[in-house]
Amino acid sequence: MSTPTADANLLFAGRHLDEVVAELTAEIRELYTADEVPWVVGYSGGKDSTAVLQLVWLALRDLPAERRTKPVYVISTDTLVENPVVAAWVVQSLDTMHAAASAQELPIEPNRLTPEVNDTFWVNLIGRGYPAPRPKFRWCTERMKIRPSNKFIRSVVRRHGEAILVLGIRKQESQARARAMAKHEKRRVQERLSPNGNLPNSLVYSPIEDWSSQEVWAFLRQVDNPWGHPNVDLQAMYMSATDDQECPLVVDNSTPSCGDSRFGCWTCTLVEQDKSMAAMVNNVAERKWMRPLLELRDKLDVTGEEEHKLRDFRKMNGSVQLIEDRIVHGPYTQSARETWLRDLLEAQTWVRANAPESVRNIELITMEELHEIRRLWVFEKHEVEDSLPKIYKEKTGEDFPGRPLDEHLALGASEIDLLRKACEGDDLLFTTARELLEVERRFRTMTRRSGLFEALEKTVRRGYFDDKDDAHAFALKKKKLRDEIAGRLPLTEDEEDADAPA
Repeated sequence: MSTPTADANLLFAGRHLDEVVAELTAEIRELYTADEVPWVVGYSGGKDSTAVLQLVWLALRDLPAERRTKPVYVISTDTLVENPVVAAWVVQSLDTMHAAASAQELPIEPNRLTPEVNDTFWVNLIGRGYPAPRPKFRWCTERMKIRPSNKFIRSVVRRHGEAILVLGIRKQESQARARAMAKHEKRRVQERLSPNGNLPNSLVYSPIEDWSSQEVWAFLRQVDNPWGHPNVDLQAMYMSATDDQECPLVVDNSTPSCGDSRFGCWTCTLVEQDKSMAAMVNNVAERKWMRPLLELRDKLDVTGEEEHKLRDFRKMNGSVQLIEDRIVHGPYTQSARETWLRDLLEAQTWVRANAPESVRNIELITMEELHEIRRLWVFEKHEVEDSLPKIYKEKTGEDFPGRPLDEHLALGASEIDLLRKACEGDDLLFTTARELLEVERRFRTMTRRSGLFEALEKTVRRGYFDDKDDAHAFALKKKKLRDEIAGRLPLTEDEEDADAPA
């Protein structure tokens, strides 16, 4: 880890730290008072975003009260699966920040953002069956990081017409970051103020873009945190892990993934190992309670044939897709999703019983997410067994706080058992029959039953196969027939031109 040097004068190109800070805070005050465009400061709780917010805070504090005319919104996005230590740090910091801004009469408004329930990690993985994220299927970043922050920024733009986004991005973060910043420099309004390519009517201000990691630490060590959340505690949190990066505020896909960052989501499978959480567990005795989270994360990181066993051979819409004559597996099966839920609730129950008092009420999954998962299972996936309340009771020892769904279902528990026995162990036949009955029930109360036959046909097509091998053989036969038909069709003029010799 890069640690702060003892002599800040060896940094900042040989300039004194006080001189650099004075110059930057003056620049910030000039930009702040130049117009009525509100500011949005991205705050992740890491070193870079802390440094930027400190500079903004110090600049505003030195302005006369009558010139603090426009709001500065501080936004921090919590994916709900953040490293719990970091998430707690950020929440405490935002609370401290709110009180300090009020006491110092500063127009700084902290905001903790979270994804919509439909976009959360567990609703998509356990509810819909999305496989654990991979570099080629990174479904998490857009839903959990980009959407909440961009939604907030767009709301500011709608109210005020424009917005300036203040970020702790630095050229030394990565080569990709340096290239992206260099691209936007060509269209800069002024130094360190660039257009935002992803959000209309917004600009990006990057005060510490040329700072090194050591310079950031030198600033944080020698300049007191103005809202009273000690930077020495921030450094201790970094030192309890290994690499020297953080999970930045993500507003577009060019931002480095949290999977490559120091403090990201504890569920992240975009990297081989969560080194930061592992280091926290191994280095700090008081954090060994996070071990069940590490173990669950490693279970999610299954690949190859072991993962294929957990996933349906059909895509989400019921189709069978091939790549190079191999089946492309779809969502997690019902059994796999139920297992993930059991593992998650078991980990949460254990942590609540064994962790320090400060995290005894931790929510690895929220009740709102559980209700949405239950809805998806029963009404969209037609899993009318309604197994979530039973799993919840089994793993927590508490009754699930939701109403029974029996009156809304085609089959009760006894009928489900009879149907399963009638199918004589054929799981595909059972799920198809179960879905057909549920589709019919859904249309039964409608005045006009338009769409019933299409829905029934779709269900039959999903369950048409004997098993995975039968589906594979059918898809290969269909592909071969399609290729033969394409080979017998006459070439178009464009295709003939393409085949002609040069």
